[in-house]
Amino acid sequence: MYRLLYRVVLRRVPAEAAHRGAFWLIRAAGAVRPAAWLLRRWLGPRDPVLRVRALGLSFPGPVGLAAGFDKDALGTRGLAALGFGFVEVGTVTARAQPGNPRPRMFRLTADRALVNRMGFNNAGARAASARLARARGRRGGPVVGVNIGKTRAVPDAEAAADYAASARAVAAVADYVVVNVSSPNTPGLRDLQATDRLKPVLVAVRAALDASSGGRSEGRVPLLVKIAPDLADADVDAVADLALELGLDGIIATNTTVSRAGLASPASVVAAAGAGGLSGPPLRGRSLAVLRRLRARAGDRLVLIAAGGIETPEDAWERLRAGATLVQAYTGFVYGGPLWPRRMHAGLARRLAQGRVE
Repeated sequence: MYRLLYRVVLRRVPAEAAHRGAFWLIRAAGAVRPAAWLLRRWLGPRDPVLRVRALGLSFPGPVGLAAGFDKDALGTRGLAALGFGFVEVGTVTARAQPGNPRPRMFRLTADRALVNRMGFNNAGARAASARLARARGRRGGPVVGVNIGKTRAVPDAEAAADYAASARAVAAVADYVVVNVSSPNTPGLRDLQATDRLKPVLVAVRAALDASSGGRSEGRVPLLVKIAPDLADADVDAVADLALELGLDGIIATNTTVSRAGLASPASVVAAAGAGGLSGPPLRGRSLAVLRRLRARAGDRLVLIAAGGIETPEDAWERLRAGATLVQAYTGFVYGGPLWPRRMHAGLARRLAQGRVE
């Protein structure tokens, strides 16, 4: 039914408008507690084989929603009710900002891909923190990570302080925090992936989290960094080495790509979409290669969360076998519909059970 709805209606609606409408329905379902409970019971991962212990947290399933869908922490309960094992909100910035001019999200349907240049549109880290505090006050909430980025108006020289301000705002409500230095849609942001520039950012964020979350019963807030698929192999190794040096908890591999190589969509459609980060199946090969390189470099000393081109249970299974502890997606969910998380976990449960037998 969702595929039919997509073909007949949703694909004819501008991508960002379709997102807002669909997300409104998800939020509405999550706001009605009996409905959210029933959905979670029906759609949520319950097979014990799916449970994951990582980052000091218990995940009911390994498939999560990547940052970008719920930028302002508006619908974590509704999203968890659809069956995600965890939800990552953001990217949030220390200051509220409108993002880039519209239109700024496009579909490449022949590739089941998206192009976005949203530009970290959000109401600010404090606003997201307040919403998460209210959600955490209810029993049975999902595991929620918070993805933080640099405020566009802040000079690069002040990036560490800007990231630290966001970290302080969310430290008490985030189950884990991700430093995003890999979006292609904020000018100069990806330059922060150079280790000499990344190190002070990560040090500042770690210090801010430690200073601001002393009262958490869960203890130290896990810290990860999210990297781009467009990094050279040597730079991937350098980030892994830095993460180990600083005692980071993990790395998310990967964000969207600026490459347009190998697309099935007509060149005119690709050109009309313009600049921005490409997500979906065209990203699969490079994201998998980066994951494997990180695993080879760091072994099991870092928790690796795989993202980029994950669309089917087979995709997720391949990432887990390549060294990921958890996987997350956004574009696969957009094209797959509301039952996508359930299908993903059901397929993974079969593979995991089969693997144990073998």
